[in-house]
Amino acid sequence: MEQNLERWLDVPQSTVDGAVAEHYTGDRITVLEGLEPVRKRPSMYIGNVSTEGLHQLVYEVVDNSVDEALAGYCDHIQVTVHLDGSVTVEDNGRGIPVDIHEKEGLPAVEVVMTRLHAGGKFDDGVYKVSGGLHGVGVSVVNALSEFLEVEIRREGRVYFQRYERGQTKTPLEQIGETRRRGTRVTFKADPEIFTDTNLSFDILSQRMRELAFLNKGLRIDLIDERTSKEKIFHYEGGLIQFVEYLNRNKEPLHSEVVFIEGKRQDVIIEIALQYNRTYKEKIFTFANNINTREGGSHLVGFKAGLTRSIKQYALQNKVPKADVERMTGDDVREGLSAVVSVKLREPQFEGQTKTKLGNSDVKGMVETLTYEKLSAYFEENPKIIRVILDKVLEAMRAREAARKAKELTRRKGLLSDHSLPGKLADCQERDPEKSEIFIVEGDSAGGSAKQGRDRRFQAVLPLRGKILNVEKARFDKMLENQEIRTMISALGTGIGQDEFDPAKLRYHKIIIMTDADVDGAHIRTLLLTFFFRMMPDLIERGHLYIAQPPLYRVAVGKKELYLKDDVELEAYLMARAAEKHLVYLGHREEPLSADWLVKLRKTHAQYEDWLERLARKGIRRDLLRFLARTLAHEDFVPEDHSSMERLREALEAAGYAVSQIEMEEEQRGYDVEIWQPTNGQEKFRLSYAFLKSVEFRKLVELSKELAVLDDRPYRVVSAGAEMAVQDPETLFQYLKDEAIKGLTVQRYKGLGEMNPEQLWETTMNPESRTLLRVRIDDEYMADELFTTLMGDRVEPRREFIRVNALDFRELDI
Repeated sequence: MEQNLERWLDVPQSTVDGAVAEHYTGDRITVLEGLEPVRKRPSMYIGNVSTEGLHQLVYEVVDNSVDEALAGYCDHIQVTVHLDGSVTVEDNGRGIPVDIHEKEGLPAVEVVMTRLHAGGKFDDGVYKVSGGLHGVGVSVVNALSEFLEVEIRREGRVYFQRYERGQTKTPLEQIGETRRRGTRVTFKADPEIFTDTNLSFDILSQRMRELAFLNKGLRIDLIDERTSKEKIFHYEGGLIQFVEYLNRNKEPLHSEVVFIEGKRQDVIIEIALQYNRTYKEKIFTFANNINTREGGSHLVGFKAGLTRSIKQYALQNKVPKADVERMTGDDVREGLSAVVSVKLREPQFEGQTKTKLGNSDVKGMVETLTYEKLSAYFEENPKIIRVILDKVLEAMRAREAARKAKELTRRKGLLSDHSLPGKLADCQERDPEKSEIFIVEGDSAGGSAKQGRDRRFQAVLPLRGKILNVEKARFDKMLENQEIRTMISALGTGIGQDEFDPAKLRYHKIIIMTDADVDGAHIRTLLLTFFFRMMPDLIERGHLYIAQPPLYRVAVGKKELYLKDDVELEAYLMARAAEKHLVYLGHREEPLSADWLVKLRKTHAQYEDWLERLARKGIRRDLLRFLARTLAHEDFVPEDHSSMERLREALEAAGYAVSQIEMEEEQRGYDVEIWQPTNGQEKFRLSYAFLKSVEFRKLVELSKELAVLDDRPYRVVSAGAEMAVQDPETLFQYLKDEAIKGLTVQRYKGLGEMNPEQLWETTMNPESRTLLRVRIDDEYMADELFTTLMGDRVEPRREFIRVNALDFRELDI
């Protein structure tokens, strides 16, 4: 070491200086201006450029509107995801200022949009509390967007400005006058920055629902024009309704939600809690409306205050001291649903993504408030605390039983890393990142999987029958289930709050592989319930997958083809039909190509699907078809009276009568009331909202794509013979029937029907298989769904089936 140091010291200083001068001089110092740093290193500002970062863009804009609500100037926010993937966030707040900024010499809105750390949140007089403390929110959105447009309604005027990739493209200009106020921001995430720009409705729903619960009285509309989904979130009850929502498919221990609120040193604290008869705790924490998923000081304070108040009451009411001393925080919180929200002037979050609150003084404030308020509440409501105490004592006894069961299984080596289950066919690879395990239904499929796998990196664990439904079972009962013990042992992570360690996972891909029938779906659901309730970290880390075995095997001669689902089978049959049949439309001289025929069939199927959706809303199919076909060929604007008059003429020419055309209530466009005299004065009211809806516009768009099929009759020519067909349904059915001749089509119901080679090639080979990664987009909805489908209560499950029954096209029994 000393010799190396001396050797370095012997180098002439000029040589060292020369090297430094050559490689590290002043021109190597890069100064990024404006929003350049954001585009250069986006992950520093939004966490990543994947799913989380993409949705963070929407949150940053919405949070600005929520800050207006917190300040008392806004009560309605609308978030719309458009067909092209862009997003509009509109509020009825004060509107971003448009006057000239004295220091920058630019309109204030342009300063906000193009300068980092610019905004009203650093001035206590503007916002007392805000989530976007860093002041980089909307400017970061602007920097990472392909385009951003802002429309401001303020002081009777409407202003507009456009930006592209953070650069100002148009000056701020007044474009109109209005009696309304607020801000409307439309942006589209930049595909040059993000790996995927497809926003998830469920992820957005979770955040919008949270914000509406946390800000009582605030209404948030979420509209997805791509899928016609729409949700309205509006809760006057605030956190009380939040907890009621969390428990709505569970059986509460006490009917009343316990609500605590108070203020400590300018920190506003709100807590709502209610116990239910399940065995899982659900506590959600927020600081300035931001979901602190990793908890922090407010969560620690709440847990301490809750445990202390319940123990204290137990001692005062003659519960044996030994039992009270054996109680733990886990016992106290079993079956608890709670929401803790704090609002403070200067929150200290860990990291830009703000998942953990770090203000140490908040712990004491929350703990004291929780203890004082709960103690008083328990004194006034002895029946409620008595029920809760019984639940806590039962949880304590069950925990001790589970500890004994775990010790017993550990003594027998059933959960040990060193004693893998005998039915596990392990792989040779010892690096978890390169290893994967297939959890397979039954010994038959397990045998095929073991023979077909690549034993170098693929392990197979066959499970016999249906595992225990952990939604209905306590921890000690779960550990008595042989199949669950086998699975825990194979994965190597341990189980339970004290012992579970995801770092010990032996396979970084856990693949559930079950049959395509009803039993297979049930087993898959039981396994998903187990992972969601007992090992959610594995889902969050992206380790859980579902295999996608093909539904069909098609054989023609000695050739075999595997098709994933009905859509692929339909496309294959159309392509095969086009090989032997020439299809001419009307008087066209050129036949349809195979690709065009497949595309037309797919578009026609989509058209029929959208038609079915709209018909369920009570509008006649014949009217829908007529409107879609007519408006596909018209430059139709429902805001324009002359357009509506042309529609009246078309309707009357087709045998319909129009009773009236009138401006709708909000003065945006026209409603139309029509009837068919031949059908006994049956009336339909086509509202402006319907004519502008995503569903109807989609139907018109599909009708436009199918306009080529208006050229009739169709001629199908094969082997010198010609057949005339009058409608698309008959054409496609005929081609399908012709294509299936000479084919052997096998529909798989079980993995055991495949031999090892087939299973490898279709489902296990990384080069050709398809896997679905399991992820949680909306935690509240996922929790509700598992409770509904797998819980004790029958009524919510019956209602779920009733509501969703119409969405099933085929039930495979």
